[in-house]
Amino acid sequence: MAKELTVKDLLDNTRLKIVTGEEYLDRKITTPDISRPGLEMTGYFNYYAPERIQLMGITETSFSQRMNHSELLLIARKMMQPNTPTFVVSTGRELPEEFMQAAQENHIPVLATELTSSKILANMTYFLSGGLAERQSVHGVLVDVFGLGVLITGDSGVGKSETALELVQRGHRLIADDRVDVYAQDEERLVGEPPAILRNLMELRGVGIIDVMDLFGAGAVRSHATIAFNLHLAKWHDDQEVDRLGNGEEVINIQGVGLPRYVLPVQAGRNLAVLIETAAKNFRAKQMGFDATETFNNNLNNLIAENSN
Repeated sequence: MAKELTVKDLLDNTRLKIVTGEEYLDRKITTPDISRPGLEMTGYFNYYAPERIQLMGITETSFSQRMNHSELLLIARKMMQPNTPTFVVSTGRELPEEFMQAAQENHIPVLATELTSSKILANMTYFLSGGLAERQSVHGVLVDVFGLGVLITGDSGVGKSETALELVQRGHRLIADDRVDVYAQDEERLVGEPPAILRNLMELRGVGIIDVMDLFGAGAVRSHATIAFNLHLAKWHDDQEVDRLGNGEEVINIQGVGLPRYVLPVQAGRNLAVLIETAAKNFRAKQMGFDATETFNNNLNNLIAENSN
């Protein structure tokens, strides 16, 4: 499910300051879409979306100077609907007094910034898109390994949390243990974060629940991370087919985004933390164009060609 956001959340996470309506910051924001009400200033309300944040910039405030008091008050009252979360004024501009009056009448807070309309629009869209995105709960552990978000999954008891703990001891950072809330930041990126009740906590069989930040310091945890790939821990079976060359990448679909998936067989004596570190480095190398599997295949083809000659 999606989070619920309020105007106060927006105020706390973007470069905005409050102008008026501090007592109304609990108003709900239900959509990440933001409107630039240029046409509405001319009286065209056929497709007005009052549930959106309304962003007023130089164009809108300059146009208002050409309007008389009664016209401005009429437009302002039409725009200030019961489900309108807030009005934001950019570029250090000020709302006309008629808009301030209508905002007070409808208990709508007014926020302002010195940033340009394009910059504050980008900031608010980024925050709202992540905050209001649908979440999917995934059973697993999310760890930041060399700056890459690695989603570790596997059957219960396979050693996910213990492996994550060793990674933390080796200097990497925990994002979430046991359950990861995943959402699509855009069409290509997945972001994972912990549920509020599990933030910074880890469960270890036989030890109990530990607070990772309390034991290892603030540098051992992160609030969220972009997920680079999924590493699935599978219990070893003698008849199991194992990818020996590293070209057996699968893709799983989460929230409509394809995520690379690798299967790592688990058996006694394998150092999973070191293997995950190596997998992360290898993934980064492939992104940079260095593919050891491709190098091996080229070497093999060259050797075959030489022997054939």
